[in-house]
Amino acid sequence: MDILITHGGLARTRSMHVRPAQLWLILSALVVAMLLLSGTVYHFVFLKAVRDGWPVVSQIVGPVVGRDAVQRERYTRENLDAMAQKVGELQAKLLKLEAVGERVAGLAGIKPEELRALDDAGKAPASSTPLPAAAGGRGGPFVPAQGQPGEQISQLMSQLDNQADRSGDVFVLVESRLLTKRLEMVMVPSMAPVDGAVGSGFGFRIDPFNRRAALHTGLDFPAPIGTPIHAAAGGRVIEAEQDGAYGLALQIDHGNGLVTRYGHTSQILVQPGDVVRRGQQVALVGSTGRSTGPHLHFEVLLGGVPQDPAKFLARGESLDAAERASAAVTPAVRRRKSR
Repeated sequence: MDILITHGGLARTRSMHVRPAQLWLILSALVVAMLLLSGTVYHFVFLKAVRDGWPVVSQIVGPVVGRDAVQRERYTRENLDAMAQKVGELQAKLLKLEAVGERVAGLAGIKPEELRALDDAGKAPASSTPLPAAAGGRGGPFVPAQGQPGEQISQLMSQLDNQADRSGDVFVLVESRLLTKRLEMVMVPSMAPVDGAVGSGFGFRIDPFNRRAALHTGLDFPAPIGTPIHAAAGGRVIEAEQDGAYGLALQIDHGNGLVTRYGHTSQILVQPGDVVRRGQQVALVGSTGRSTGPHLHFEVLLGGVPQDPAKFLARGESLDAAERASAAVTPAVRRRKSR
């Protein structure tokens, strides 16, 4: 393409040759420049004219800009309404979790007064969003209230935060209470020290040596020499030595006046002062002392008075159930607190 440029009647005519590629490049640059210019004029002139109420210009451009603003506002409101509905559904799920927490708290022995004290301690000031009532059933479809959607979502999020904190506190209290009960039960001799059937029980019997009636102060577990003996509960070893008729005997203090004695052993595997756990191997079956054959003589003493060990061993099943319940609740609380 040739472009002729002339100036005046006597001026010399100039010729400029433009290639097609150069022409397209020039046209593209012009289009981009016009787009940038129009965008600049729209944002810095037309919008300012509408905001400031410029005469004539604001009346011409106002309807166009208004339509765009209405569309943006409608889009924002629709998204906020959808978010508010989702937050409401989460709130309903959290309320269900809160009800489950209260039932589990009741099973753990937590009194309603303690939960009410927890609510009173966590109440928000009067100027903030109040906590929803914890008592009674609740439900129904979620219907957003009229007002600013952003303000509604802020209120709902505040309620969810308060409810989540309360539920977390309830589960921590439940975990603490279950752990306390578990520790109390672990310190009670409720595990059979030797696997096998019981020979002589607690109570009066015919003495095997002099054939006279006498009180048998424990349980006899017949077993071969060397059979492992396990601690019936956690505690501290207070005696591990020869003890007259008991032969080589072991005593473990479990606190609160509870002591277990393991008599006629062939070998003791712990020393006085050692802390042992429930089920730990502490000795081996033998036939030392006043014994007619290899067996374990197991006693439970409360305040120094012999008790029937069978009553304590019967609690073994309840202890195992408590351990399973505690193991099931503890991971749930940890997940909640890690959020």
